[in-house]
Amino acid sequence: MLRNILWICLLLGFSQLSFANANKTLRETDFNFDWKFTLVEDTKLPRNIPLQDDNWRDVRLPHDWSVEASFAEKWEGATGYLPGGVGIYQKHFKTPANPNEFNVFVLFDGVYNNATFWLNGEKLGENPYGYSPVYWDLTDKLYTDGRENIITVHVDHSRYVDSRWYTGSGIYRNVKLVTVNKLHIPIWGTFVTTPEISTDKAQVDLAVQVQNNFATDVEFELTTKIVDDQGRTVGKIASQVQLAEHSSDTVKQSLNIYNPKLWDTETPNLYKAITYINLNGKQLDAYTTNFGVRDIKFQAGKGFFLNGQPTLMKGVSLHHDGGLVGAAVPKGVWERRLKILKASGVNAIRTAHNPFSEEFLDLCDELGLLVQNEFFDEFDYPKDKRLNKNDRHDDYISRGYTEHFQTWAKSDLTRTMLRDRNHPSVVQWSIGNEIEWTYLNYRYVTGYWDPSKPELDNDNFWGGLPKFSPAELKQRYDESEKGQYKLHETAKKLADWTRELDDTRPVTTNMIIPQVSLVTGYADVVDIIGFSYRNITIPWAQKHFPDKLITINENPGLWNDWKMVLEHPGVFSIFMWTGIDYMGERHNKWPEKSGWGDILDLAGFKRQGWNYFKSIWVNQPHLSLGTLPLAESGFKQDELSGLALPLAEDSNGWGASYAWRDSNLHWNYKIGEPVLVEVASNHATVELLLNGRSLGFRSMSESVNRVMRWIVPYQPGTLTARAGFSGQEQQVQLTTTTAPVKLSVTSDKSDLTADAYDVAHLVVQLRDKVGRAVTTDETQVNFEITGPAKLLGVDNGAPDNIQDFQSNKIVTKRGRALAIIQSTKQSGTIRVKVTAENYPAQTIIIDSE
Repeated sequence: MLRNILWICLLLGFSQLSFANANKTLRETDFNFDWKFTLVEDTKLPRNIPLQDDNWRDVRLPHDWSVEASFAEKWEGATGYLPGGVGIYQKHFKTPANPNEFNVFVLFDGVYNNATFWLNGEKLGENPYGYSPVYWDLTDKLYTDGRENIITVHVDHSRYVDSRWYTGSGIYRNVKLVTVNKLHIPIWGTFVTTPEISTDKAQVDLAVQVQNNFATDVEFELTTKIVDDQGRTVGKIASQVQLAEHSSDTVKQSLNIYNPKLWDTETPNLYKAITYINLNGKQLDAYTTNFGVRDIKFQAGKGFFLNGQPTLMKGVSLHHDGGLVGAAVPKGVWERRLKILKASGVNAIRTAHNPFSEEFLDLCDELGLLVQNEFFDEFDYPKDKRLNKNDRHDDYISRGYTEHFQTWAKSDLTRTMLRDRNHPSVVQWSIGNEIEWTYLNYRYVTGYWDPSKPELDNDNFWGGLPKFSPAELKQRYDESEKGQYKLHETAKKLADWTRELDDTRPVTTNMIIPQVSLVTGYADVVDIIGFSYRNITIPWAQKHFPDKLITINENPGLWNDWKMVLEHPGVFSIFMWTGIDYMGERHNKWPEKSGWGDILDLAGFKRQGWNYFKSIWVNQPHLSLGTLPLAESGFKQDELSGLALPLAEDSNGWGASYAWRDSNLHWNYKIGEPVLVEVASNHATVELLLNGRSLGFRSMSESVNRVMRWIVPYQPGTLTARAGFSGQEQQVQLTTTTAPVKLSVTSDKSDLTADAYDVAHLVVQLRDKVGRAVTTDETQVNFEITGPAKLLGVDNGAPDNIQDFQSNKIVTKRGRALAIIQSTKQSGTIRVKVTAENYPAQTIIIDSE
């Protein structure tokens, strides 16, 4: 024992200087800068690694090479008409600490996809899934003779149609270098829970894993202190721990926070648990875990309770791209988008259909957004990337994650959960999305599909109730032909793996054929049943399966969807499709490369859906106007009443025209042209006026989906909608604009941080002589930047915009365009000059420091 103590003291003495240097750069250091990159033609793994990279491009991470390319019809609309390919990254770096004294890891938050990693020519491993984080131990492969190390990453995205949406390509999320003592807390080595909460105190439980890589047993002190958002220590606990050589163990700690500040959607208070390892009076490690004090409960027939309060999830589904930045989304881009969503009433996000970045969840923690964290879009069998449902293409470029699922699913799920389970925003784990499509017998059991023609869709299914009783469905399933894999068995494995890592949150899944899933055992292995576009089945499900808790995990996003939540206490949420436009799912729709966003478009501009959802979800008086040419609206005018009627009815008895659309925010048409005027409001009645003349009232209660409509022959002037009780009147207007004569340029920030990460969004808008936004004229605008910033790209938000994102010029849509600039590490004044033919130039100035 004495020999061991002397050995450790000697080691600590030799390593003191090295560890001090490591502490100066913190436990985690930014590893995003100074990478080399090249595209290659060959999909074979390279030999003679590391490679000669003198002629490669210099890039900084996160990096998405697909979004750098031009849109082309020769590519595939399923992934947004952008290419994939094969890329190789290399980074040269000095050994950060003596590997005899420290352990060094590299942590990748996401690489898309089929990535293989080497250090100094020695293989570290691989990670096929593009959405799971992965880290590698570099320690025994680092040079100790002064030579530079070279890390090599080969990324094979030659199967560029391997998803049903735009994925991006490359090292598209952050990379960190982690340097720790031989005695340390591993990456993702803590789990913080708050099992008991009251207004007076909250119990905080910690499970802290400790790794001892010393060649001897150690006895040390493990101390955790809790720090609030003001930097004050509000709790502290110390444990004496013994750990054998080359072993790990999990230390349990529990302490109280008195008068806790709870985390919720309105006041997202956060705490830090800082855990220290002290050996013989020296601090060897410090690990920070951000967490929130909050209590979540889900009860069948009652819904969701956050901190004891019944809470409805006003949710949106999102895909992971950020428009012009592709999949390499700066935190500031997500911050702008999420804040705009929240202003429309959104309080919940579903990550469709894969785990998002750590930064994204950090933002949800900070902004107070509830998250349903989804793992996979396919299990045992593949979906068709172009056509959805079951696979009907067998070409190389559309092979996806199913090829890796059997081998990698547990590892991918585990790494994702270990990274994400301390985020207070995460309140549900979703194991999968619409998986039933790939098990064909589920369709046939419904009675809506013909087994001899599986490729044909059946539109009657969407508006139709279950044809059979639960017992009959169960019998039909038992008698059906099944494949090698059974869905309920695979789902049980995933659910069990999830609960082993976290039993504080429920497991859900998004069911597209719930009436069958409820009788096969699939629904039994999860805690919450997610319904996808099957709201009509909810009363049937609640009658026959009253103990099942239901969430609407995917839906078009109409008043009828939200009404299902309001009318059924056990249905506590919707996640409408989709909150923000995203690239992909546009097979054979060229030049449309996107087109699903209801609240924000691809550039993050508000669409009319922002007004619509705000009128439903925000408890404040709301009134908004939109217009469409009657000929393009899907409506006709009733000859007797003059009211707007749908051109055709659907199975619900009302026309698809009644769905809320992205109508125009202008009053500029041809004189006499019939125009459909739409008003989204939460007022009981609304009056419409044209140039001061009343055009009558509409009642919300009699307006399908709470959208009030008039048909108005166009006359120039001012269109006004007004409502409200005496003394609380509200009105909104659209006024005919004149020809545009100038540009306006605005920025969401006047100052940037000179860290090479901060971003500013610059919006250009055409305006008429009195300053009104002109949305009916277009022009090409050009951006010229001087000073310490770079242009990330340009966009106008239109689904059919196929101009290059990485350009300094863009033709506007609705008279506007977006440019995103990013700071560098230099301080100074940034000047952005915006020019367009026949318009005076405009310059905006932003300080970076």
